[in-house]
Amino acid sequence: MTLTTLKDLTQMLLAKDPGQRLIIGIAGPPGSGKSTMADALCDALNTAKPGLAAVLPMDGFHFDDAVLVPRGWRPRKGAPHTFDVNGFLSVLDRLRANQEDEIAVPVFFREEEIAHNAARMIARQVGILIVEGNYLLLDQDPWTALRFDTTIYLDVPKAELRRRLEDRWQDLTGDALRAKMDENDMPNVELVLSCRRPADFIIQNI
Repeated sequence: MTLTTLKDLTQMLLAKDPGQRLIIGIAGPPGSGKSTMADALCDALNTAKPGLAAVLPMDGFHFDDAVLVPRGWRPRKGAPHTFDVNGFLSVLDRLRANQEDEIAVPVFFREEEIAHNAARMIARQVGILIVEGNYLLLDQDPWTALRFDTTIYLDVPKAELRRRLEDRWQDLTGDALRAKMDENDMPNVELVLSCRRPADFIIQNI
């Protein structure tokens, strides 16, 4: 099903009343606007009902450079194997059980390229948890173990994804930009485009 507006999505989620925490997965290739959509959706839900929603970015589960560099994985930071997927699954299990007053989760700071542990708190009263990340629908183990109550895929043309990613790395030039784009970001884009499970809802051209 294709949703065309943030309002559609907000109203659909507000109409759900399962009596327990809903976990929403927003997936899409690098540059598709996942964090923008997640934050906008969270703001819209909290405007309707303060304290209802919170965001959990998958990027908080990046392996640190202290792990990536010795393994030779640093140039591929952002590829599926550079994430602590099992740690991600464990935190999601705790968040779904929702048996603690609050749960600390990690957050990735792009300007530092570092994930900080316990950088955000998810309170028990949060009824809708919005998880966002490239590989939430990746049809490869161990990512297939991820489960969400509702899944959303952001569908953006490949040429537009490349333009956005080039803007993201505008401080890079020459070989550094080529390596970032053609040896890391665009292969990750291709993987998400070619190897994903179906989503419940698709949003086009955010």
